[in-house]
Amino acid sequence: MASITSVRLARLLGSWRHGGPAYAELAERLRLLSIDGRLPDGTRLPAERDLALTLGLSRTTVAAAYGRLRDLGALMSVRGSGSYVALPGGPALPAPDASGFLDLTKAAMPAAGVVEECYGRAAAQIGAELGGSGYELLGLPRLRVAVAEHFTRRGAATDPEQVLITTGVQHGLSLLARALVSPGDRAAVEQPTYPHAMDTLLAAKARLVGIPVSPDGWDLEAAEEAFAAASPTVAYVMPDFQNPTGASLAPEGRERLARLAERHGTLLVADETTALLDIRRGPLAPLAAWSPTSVTLGGLSKLAWGGLRIGWIRAPRSVLARLAQARPALDLGTPVFEQLVAAELLAREDLLVAERRTRLAAGLDALTGALAEGFPEWRVTEPDGGMAVWADCSPLSSSRLVVAAHARRVALTAGPRFGFDGAFEHRLRLPFTASPDDLSDAVAALRAASTSWSAGPADAPLITV
Repeated sequence: MASITSVRLARLLGSWRHGGPAYAELAERLRLLSIDGRLPDGTRLPAERDLALTLGLSRTTVAAAYGRLRDLGALMSVRGSGSYVALPGGPALPAPDASGFLDLTKAAMPAAGVVEECYGRAAAQIGAELGGSGYELLGLPRLRVAVAEHFTRRGAATDPEQVLITTGVQHGLSLLARALVSPGDRAAVEQPTYPHAMDTLLAAKARLVGIPVSPDGWDLEAAEEAFAAASPTVAYVMPDFQNPTGASLAPEGRERLARLAERHGTLLVADETTALLDIRRGPLAPLAAWSPTSVTLGGLSKLAWGGLRIGWIRAPRSVLARLAQARPALDLGTPVFEQLVAAELLAREDLLVAERRTRLAAGLDALTGALAEGFPEWRVTEPDGGMAVWADCSPLSSSRLVVAAHARRVALTAGPRFGFDGAFEHRLRLPFTASPDDLSDAVAALRAASTSWSAGPADAPLITV
């Protein structure tokens, strides 16, 4: 069973004091860490004495916080063994469901209109595939050709032999980490970044190095300093409509990043999950156009539908050979039927892009309009595309705001989930993928949550429903 040290937990806690009783606020923050996945179910927490020493608190305070969590069913203590995160249990926050709960923890849309047609076309083609074994470690040749043409059209000439089909982008990243990252290797990641990318690299026992990025763009001078100090083995970046900031790296920045990685022998891994979700920026060539030795992850989960678990890796042949060698330990290939669907969808890429642009533009207008009315004090930079805004909700704590909003049937993810060491407490990711009416309702619920929280007494109880 996993455990966490007091030093690591202190970093996750970040700035958790907000003027109330220390034991109650510590319990609240620990509860949030478990709710949003930063403390997985069953994680063994540090001993009370150790955590108290690290946080500069009395042991009585930590014991009271642990006791509060036990009362809520969020902590299980075993004599002689320790205290363990327990989810679900007690009066826990309910999971989002279809009964009036708006789930904005996922930046995702319903299936695009052409998806059903493409499933039908694939069904008419599956018969021709049934005479084979069904095992294609690298992917169906037809889909590999379609992906290569997709990159070539966008300015990065690609051969099908440079393409491996995966079961989604996350699967591709896991395969890369397994094949190319060794324990102790340094991995550069944007800060903030996609949480599951950090999780994957940490699971490979990599040591993370931050590259600062904001809605205004990348701090490439800081990136150069980080590369010079750490010489990371890999660098994971999202150059197009970055998650969660929505920023895009300009052509000159892509060239500078490519040269930086080349100087330090770092393998660039570009995640293009959101690359085609353009609202008003215009097309940019993939990072691979500036860095031929880089690896690119892509897929159809955001452009077409999350239920279609199809992705791809574009990489030099030498890297692809290592990935193919490592893959059988994870799986033996991607489902054939879904690959046929993906090939049909890529043939209709322009339709998909146009439909998503219309929906996302409407969502962005609705969200920013509602935020301007409900939270005029927040600083919100409108992205040129992507799926979310990275709002500066200062002076509010996004962690406390998320818990309060959950009680009003709106599920969000607090800013620190997108960073490490407790950063981004005053940032909140707000997807604009829901309908305009739902987004307006969500902001209204946030406003009510912030007002009731701010007006409550300093010793208000931990929020539960």
